[in-house]
Amino acid sequence: MSEITPEVVKAHGLTEDEYKRVLEIMGREPNITELGIFSVMWSEHCSYKSSRKWLRRLPTTAPWVICGPGENAGVIDIGDGLAAVFKMESHNHPSFIEPYQGAATGVGGILRDVFTMGARPVANLNALRFGAPDHPKTRHLVAGVVAGIGGYGNCVGVPTVAGACDFDASYNGNILVNAMTVGIARADRIFYAKASGIGNPVVYVGSKTGRDGIHGATMASAEFDDTAEAKRPTVQVGDPFTEKLLIEACLELMAEDAIIGIQDMGAAGLTSSSFEMAGKGGVGVEIDLDKVPVRETGMTPYEIMLSESQERMLMVLKPGREGIARAIFEKWELDFAVIGKLTDTGRMVLTMGGKVAADLPIDPLSEAAPIYDRPTRPTALPPTLSPTDVPAPASIMGALETLVGSPDLCSKRWIWEQYDHMVMADTVERPGGDAAVVRVHGTDRGLAVTTDCNPRYCAAHPKTGGAQAVAECWRNLTAVGARPLAITDNMNFGNPERPEIMGQFADCIEGIREACLALDFPVVSGNVSLYNETNGRGILPTPAIGGVGLVDDLGKRASVPFRAAGEDIVVIGATIGHLGCSAYLREIHGRRDGAPPPVDLAAERRNGDFVRGEIVAGTATACHDVSDGGLLVAVAEMAMAAGIGAGIAAPEGSLTLHAFAFGEDQGRYVVTARDGQALVARAEKAGVPAVLLGRTGGAELTLEGAGAISVAKLRAAFEAWLPAYMGDGAP
Repeated sequence: MSEITPEVVKAHGLTEDEYKRVLEIMGREPNITELGIFSVMWSEHCSYKSSRKWLRRLPTTAPWVICGPGENAGVIDIGDGLAAVFKMESHNHPSFIEPYQGAATGVGGILRDVFTMGARPVANLNALRFGAPDHPKTRHLVAGVVAGIGGYGNCVGVPTVAGACDFDASYNGNILVNAMTVGIARADRIFYAKASGIGNPVVYVGSKTGRDGIHGATMASAEFDDTAEAKRPTVQVGDPFTEKLLIEACLELMAEDAIIGIQDMGAAGLTSSSFEMAGKGGVGVEIDLDKVPVRETGMTPYEIMLSESQERMLMVLKPGREGIARAIFEKWELDFAVIGKLTDTGRMVLTMGGKVAADLPIDPLSEAAPIYDRPTRPTALPPTLSPTDVPAPASIMGALETLVGSPDLCSKRWIWEQYDHMVMADTVERPGGDAAVVRVHGTDRGLAVTTDCNPRYCAAHPKTGGAQAVAECWRNLTAVGARPLAITDNMNFGNPERPEIMGQFADCIEGIREACLALDFPVVSGNVSLYNETNGRGILPTPAIGGVGLVDDLGKRASVPFRAAGEDIVVIGATIGHLGCSAYLREIHGRRDGAPPPVDLAAERRNGDFVRGEIVAGTATACHDVSDGGLLVAVAEMAMAAGIGAGIAAPEGSLTLHAFAFGEDQGRYVVTARDGQALVARAEKAGVPAVLLGRTGGAELTLEGAGAISVAKLRAAFEAWLPAYMGDGAP
């Protein structure tokens, strides 16, 4: 048996005070297996010990919320007896170390979170952040991550329909790979991870357990240094074909009324799944580790309990239903083993070779991990830049061409064409728009889905940036005609032990909270990823927001491309020309200063509700929200998507032309209409700012006073950067 020394304790990520608490709980020194179990269960990744205090601030309820945070995924009612089940999670550290498998297993893990609840997955999304394009590792990481997402998602047969991809030097040593899955289930057939029934069998299903992924949760709870590559063995290896079989087998068994509780084996594997199920049910568990299916010889209790091998589930079955369950899983050629039973002891007792390998109390590990109230230091709001503080470009249209061809704003077609976004034949709005739309199978209704965040705004002023991320998500759903229902979040931050980082986290949470309350847009699931740092340098604060909305009639929706020539172009929302933290400021002038644009949540609500009404009424023929790059970029994207030009003019006033063109004022949409004057009149009656900008038509995009540029030239710049950057694309 390994001796438990201070060095061993430290290597397991436990502080001196935490180890003292372990000794108090155990009443003795733990053995190495017990220490490993405490290590993973009390890791930041599994226990949320630095973030739990703040997460409690988030609004999580609404009449349509069936299940909020605390389960494998959130669940909302979408009518007709159906529910949408969804969540977003990170696989940041593994994807930096081994990009293909790190990203692939991130997709596999989030899929399991959703079908564990009884839902058939219908859409995958992702939010990716990479380092500076000129960093020597960036291209390799992009190639590997995109291949991993496509390789797993395509093989498992779930469409990848939307996402985001940005580049910034802050991610050079710690990329972000956030994966989201949306599924659909019967609202009266949701499955939860709660064990109950003393004596009921505990069942292991799926793939065999190997040595891959051991200490994955602990690794994800520590910052990187120059030895990150040495952590490659902690990255799991995925098999999407097995996952596909597991989906089908689980859904088939769920129809048999045999399952009491079910939990996927994600971070911390068999440890977290067993402790969480037992903890929620207030029961004990006995597990015979000799009965766990393994694929390697000589595995120890420590290795079996901490392995993060993929495609595995843990279930508690109703008595006497083992035969039915076994037949289903053997039919799908998956392992099935009764490995233990529930007890009334409140303890986890593990045996191997007829001896006790571990004996631990369940509550202190599953429900009573340390919770820290870490010091916070707020980020002061930077001075607001006046439009006159920012120089005009040599050419407005030249600046536009630069912006649409920049790494963050350019087309991400190179990425999403590697994903099968049409499998299942229900994708209605494909990648590249404001939000993807997936048909609720066999109906005329659809789910709109998107992921959003502007890390530049969050770094400049976290509270504003957090609110803006929610508001932009809400706008993107609204822009396709969907009624926004709920969000999942993925809170990606640096080291929480630094007050300025914990302050970023706390302030982003407050911004998210205010926006969710104002927009009736509750948080129903999420994930926290901290310690995203390398050698003491943290990433930009990145609270990625994944949103789901409902399109009640797929015949009444909008999309980005202009529909026809000769239509009026209207901007909804006030344009004041805010250039602080803008893409224009960064790409044209190499500056990142100034305050981010303010977020008026009442205006967001009012403007968005008006736009949605126009889409549903059929009077708005195309729609696009205004975000990075500002108004002229939004119009250009609509023109490029359609291959139709436009002529627009700034309204009379004191606003400088470059601030009008590139300001990133919030709460705005560009819509087209056959009768723009009538639309403006309706907006004014509703108290919504609206201005007629111009008309669609021709082969050029023209801004009065700034000249013209051909749509074909813009599109060439828009489509060129990423394929040219990737070159041969070989990892």
